[in-house]
Amino acid sequence: MARVTVEDCIEKIPNRFELVMVASQRARKVSSGAALSIERDNDKDPVVALREIAGETIDVDSLKEDIIRNHQRMVAYENEEENIDLMDGEEEWGSIAEKAADSPSGMYAAEEIVDDAEKEPSLEDLAGGNPIDIFK
Repeated sequence: MARVTVEDCIEKIPNRFELVMVASQRARKVSSGAALSIERDNDKDPVVALREIAGETIDVDSLKEDIIRNHQRMVAYENEEENIDLMDGEEEWGSIAEKAADSPSGMYAAEEIVDDAEKEPSLEDLAGGNPIDIFK
């Protein structure tokens, strides 16, 4: 095939937009050093890609998958049961919380709540006495 036209490739990929996307993906791969399936014949990378598509010497489905993978923002993981590393003490805290949830009195029921308002120093004590007494 001396010259390739879009009409030669439309028979293989009927959607013109899809043809352009696949050919550009293949041209990028060729320019990054992928092995050619045809002789170059002094053609540029997009022409080589179109010639490969028209000659059916490459797998178009794998190129489509590459296009999709390159445009994905989120990577799909095959292993859904992912092990998550816990921070120090997190496992211990989880076991304490489970034990407290199982007990009828709850986690903090045995502790006595103490009102610390009486023990806190007043502003007068912090300032060193009553400010009015200083001027007398």
